[in-house]
Amino acid sequence: MAAAAAPMAGSDRLRVAVCQVNPTVGDLEANAALAAGALARAEAAGADLAVLPELVVTGYPPEDLVLRPGFVAASRAALHRLASQTGACAAVVGFVDGAGETGRRVPDMAGVESFSGAFNAVAVCAAGEVRGVYRKRHLPNYDVFDELRHFRPGIEAPPLFEIGGAVVGVTVCEDAWVPDGPVSDLARAGAQLVVNVNGSPFRAGKQAAREQVIGRRVAEAGAAVVCVNLVGGQDELVFDGGSFMIASDGSVAARCVSFAESVDVFDVDLPPRRHIPPPQHRHHVVAVTRESASAPGRERLAAPVAPPMDLDAQRWAALVLATRDYVYKSGFSDVCVGLSGGVDSSLTAAVAADALGADHVHGVLMPSRHSSEHSVTDAEKLAANLGIDARIVGIEPGHAALAEMIEADLGRGLDAGGLTDQNLQARVRGTTLMALANEHGWLVLTTGNKSELAVGYSTLYGDTAGAYAVVSDLWKLDVYELCRWRNLQSGGELIPATVLAKAPSAELAPGQRDDQSLPSYEVLDPILRLYVEELRSVEEIQQAGIAPPEVVEQVCRMVDTAEYKRRQTPIGPRLTGRAFGRDRRMPIINRYRGASGQ
Repeated sequence: MAAAAAPMAGSDRLRVAVCQVNPTVGDLEANAALAAGALARAEAAGADLAVLPELVVTGYPPEDLVLRPGFVAASRAALHRLASQTGACAAVVGFVDGAGETGRRVPDMAGVESFSGAFNAVAVCAAGEVRGVYRKRHLPNYDVFDELRHFRPGIEAPPLFEIGGAVVGVTVCEDAWVPDGPVSDLARAGAQLVVNVNGSPFRAGKQAAREQVIGRRVAEAGAAVVCVNLVGGQDELVFDGGSFMIASDGSVAARCVSFAESVDVFDVDLPPRRHIPPPQHRHHVVAVTRESASAPGRERLAAPVAPPMDLDAQRWAALVLATRDYVYKSGFSDVCVGLSGGVDSSLTAAVAADALGADHVHGVLMPSRHSSEHSVTDAEKLAANLGIDARIVGIEPGHAALAEMIEADLGRGLDAGGLTDQNLQARVRGTTLMALANEHGWLVLTTGNKSELAVGYSTLYGDTAGAYAVVSDLWKLDVYELCRWRNLQSGGELIPATVLAKAPSAELAPGQRDDQSLPSYEVLDPILRLYVEELRSVEEIQQAGIAPPEVVEQVCRMVDTAEYKRRQTPIGPRLTGRAFGRDRRMPIINRYRGASGQ
């Protein structure tokens, strides 16, 4: 790495390229190629500085891959290969740093050794080499983050980089969420611009929260901050991009598109240079590039300022992006969905069609003796509206054969429409979908919503059989709302009005409706929101007067006892701040029933 150099001539403007890209965890070569392509576009546009997201080389989050010394070594090697391709445009590149194969193996109290030594880091590269490295100092360990498990915090003071005649500081994600932390340190040391690279996952309202937090850092520091975020789906997480810049006056001076890759190049006005720390100062200065491409008289490149998206548009875009990436990054091109004529499967199929294209979505109608005529006609109409393939596979032969097997063991007939009989039907449907998926090379999308997952209103190995649960972080009432929103965008009834008008039913027993087993969703969902998302106690929810106390207690007990089912259901895209899975981790064996919630 280059040593500190004498200060360069100052610059009042810097041309910055915000490279919002979609890497894949573990695909280091492809990620480096993706980054190189973005850097080439930045260089061609005359950028002084190109900024790529957090851990772009490895993908984010790499989780326990970083415990493998070989993975850390491969990350460093990929970073240096990428650096060798850089030119006059300086590049900020996120990667996993560490000692690689020479890292320490540290025994725990039981004597079991594990690799220790990985850092969440960024390198500043130019002219074919790595000019400096910064290691993330503040490691988040809340919500969906487990960085204290995977990384060591950097302890070195953040360096300053002179790029294009400007003084630039570099931070990583959580570093900018800490009041009077690294951003302020860098500004006090003389940074005119602070760059913050992110792997910040989506949840409803997150974009506004990010901009508010960075606005507070700018107010503390007096320097502009450019935040560059990942885009794409990774397991349950959705990264929404939405990279932005808060100017030194606190205004949103740039905002890139959300839920899509982009390389945006624009000129940033800089405050006057204050001072440069002497070489012995804790914030050492690394000389990177000497002249700005934004010379006086050159046409100014304006920053994009994408308008904020409304809630339903955000949720739809998140579902589409997450589904597309889960399918493609898993090596599939086509999916199948069990179409019941109900609202959940209709929404799932519509998301899949938008994500993959109608030709790659296959609807499977699986009527039973209890299926109403309109469930088939509604599903057929939906498939026609979406333009997807639809086929009918009646489940009666399989249901009858399984029932006969069980009845032979019992020595009596099954109660038609009883719980065992209902679950048999659901499991025949799950087996049918999995068999078709195996035969055709499809991936199965499940259709359960968050309300059903919360109270266990599902059949293990039946409607939970599959790979990805598209609407699993949407409450039932939100499913209806999003269906209506999608219809408005289409200018018609993409999802048939009859689907939205009829009473929800699993159709596993004669005349069955959901509200025979559960409170109405107008009652159920508010209780669940308070208990699951807001962590309210049973007593507090009872006092809210949503439903009779005994109903509240019953619903909350159903949530607690359904944990074993949730552990065995497919993952799905995270849309809220309290999704089942990464966000909410409860013991399966749990006898706590306290009313106080303490």
